[in-house]
Amino acid sequence: MSEDSADVLAAEPTSDATPTTAPRRRARMSDVAAAAGVSTTTVSLVLSDKAGSSIPDITKERVLEASRALGYRTNAVARNLRRQSSETIGLISDTIASTPYAGLMIHGADQVAAAAGMTLMIINTERDPDVEARAIDSLLARQVDALIYASMWHQIVEPPPELREIPSVLLDARSEGSTDSWVVPDEELGGYTATTHLIEHGHRRIGYIHERNVYPAQPERLAGHRRALDEHGIKFNPTLVAVDMNDPFGGTAATARLLALPEPPTAIQCFTDRMAMGAYRAIRHAGLSIPEDISVIGFDNQDQIAPWLEPTLTTMQLPHEAMGRWAVGHLLRVLNGEAHGPAQVRMECPLVLRGSVASPGRSRAAGPAR
Repeated sequence: MSEDSADVLAAEPTSDATPTTAPRRRARMSDVAAAAGVSTTTVSLVLSDKAGSSIPDITKERVLEASRALGYRTNAVARNLRRQSSETIGLISDTIASTPYAGLMIHGADQVAAAAGMTLMIINTERDPDVEARAIDSLLARQVDALIYASMWHQIVEPPPELREIPSVLLDARSEGSTDSWVVPDEELGGYTATTHLIEHGHRRIGYIHERNVYPAQPERLAGHRRALDEHGIKFNPTLVAVDMNDPFGGTAATARLLALPEPPTAIQCFTDRMAMGAYRAIRHAGLSIPEDISVIGFDNQDQIAPWLEPTLTTMQLPHEAMGRWAVGHLLRVLNGEAHGPAQVRMECPLVLRGSVASPGRSRAAGPAR
């Protein structure tokens, strides 16, 4: 079927309606050709930007002007069938699309896709396996060129086997196999950077609070914390580690336990900004000031929390937008034949400097770690 014959007319009014104006017919390629004084073949070549055509520039401009004047839209479905490409990348997320927390991943992915002339088709599954299965089938049936399988937070997953039918990448998730492409935050380096920042300010007795649930981020950030201590000759002290729920209530309870130690820490490193919010509360309840008496550093750089605490929270930025950009960029390289084989990336978490870290106060100067 030609593109012209596939054009759809506007729906006719129902019998009980009394239209005052007849619906406007959608412009066809033949209309553009008539207005420009050329053949439909010439219009097709110009609008598809067909390489190698010898159409004069003045003719091309006439066709484009007629197309704009008539509001003509090319039949993308027919064009993409000819090209065997939908110019679409599917993104399946658990809850990313319904929360502002990790939405920068979608923002970054969409920016790169749009710059390449691709459309990002997003389906949120709310962690329902049946919805996820239908979403994958639907996207594959629509002949998407590639798939992104995205997670709200860094997880180890077993990708659905259907993902391997076309180029795909895991976003903020990774598999234990060697055949999948994925991008995740470098959690270990993030924990290391946060602790190093505190050490560079003179802290040697550093409290560490983290959550009870074991996700990849939890042991990896703690490993980074321990590596930084070791490299600076500070012995790891398990009594300075407090575990609780990953929320402000847990952060308050964990920090209160650390402050009740015979020799409390001069700085507290928090697993997340949410726990840091609770740490602020416990510190103020103890009659202490941040950062004069005790420093606090978070992780995530949640824009609903970190810039709004008083003082503003120094924290580690999860590279959500950069990961989204990388995921689409990698898929485009695969589709263009510029990349082959799996690519697995751990992306650096930048340090965001604000007002919650300072050198230890004189009254609580740190001595040798015990």
